[in-house]
Amino acid sequence: MLRSLMAGAIMAFAAPALADVQPYPAAFKTQEIATNGTSLHVRVGGSGPAVVLLHGYGETGDMWAPLAAELVRDHRVIVPDLRGMGHSEKPAAGYDKKNEARDIAGVLEALKVDEADVVAHDIGNMVGYSFAAQFPSRTTRLVLMDAPLPGIGPWEEILKNPLLWHFRFGGPDMERLVAGRERIYLDRFWNEFSADPTKWDEASRAHYAKLYAQPGAMRAGFAQFAAFDQDALDDQALLNKGKLKMPVLAVGGEKSFGPTMAVVARAAADTVTELVIPASGHWLMEEQPEATVQAIRNFLDAE
Repeated sequence: MLRSLMAGAIMAFAAPALADVQPYPAAFKTQEIATNGTSLHVRVGGSGPAVVLLHGYGETGDMWAPLAAELVRDHRVIVPDLRGMGHSEKPAAGYDKKNEARDIAGVLEALKVDEADVVAHDIGNMVGYSFAAQFPSRTTRLVLMDAPLPGIGPWEEILKNPLLWHFRFGGPDMERLVAGRERIYLDRFWNEFSADPTKWDEASRAHYAKLYAQPGAMRAGFAQFAAFDQDALDDQALLNKGKLKMPVLAVGGEKSFGPTMAVVARAAADTVTELVIPASGHWLMEEQPEATVQAIRNFLDAE
């Protein structure tokens, strides 16, 4: 698990291809939705059964554009930037994932959506699990992609992996250390968690680095990780009430979490489908977008 990511680090200086973050189809509109004491930037498009896409750290809801373009044909697709990230507000507090799940619940209420499939990656996994556990009647299916759940399954073993040093990166000087160096900081994740860092093109790196250089953005990002101890307690309490009953797809990158993603999911849910995407590290939507989109589509379409 994750060991093979070390091989990706030696490719950190490979020349990237020139491309850009894929735009959303014209069918999507953006709006700022007040929810749970903050405001989230949300992309909404299409009609039909609702699906919510939750991004992770180092990215924003922009990461989901290829999947959104596929699902909008027959779904109502809802893609927020999480609290403190992207174009959403960056409040001083509220970054425990139980609270962020309530942010998403408020978005669905504002959009008059009673239930939805939830597709999540990285930090989004943690928000997605908490949403499903707190609001099981509103969650029809759950997709968890290549990240652990605090306090659940092999969490303590995962924490020992040296590649995850950023989980404990903190202190009074952390914002000063990265101010003006956001790109350097983020490159570490894009390079070291990729099977092939060249899949992260220069334009995409510049796009996300600019968003994370906004005032308050890095502080909010650090707060996502600083909340993990509380998240673990909250997740354990939610799990003590019972495992998730809705179908769950656990997707791991071959060169990252791989089958361990299913181990995590089975600790949290009764009905889990395991899938490993070949030739991918952590960044499934960047490294293997076609295979990842097809896998999610197949799961959401299943009876």
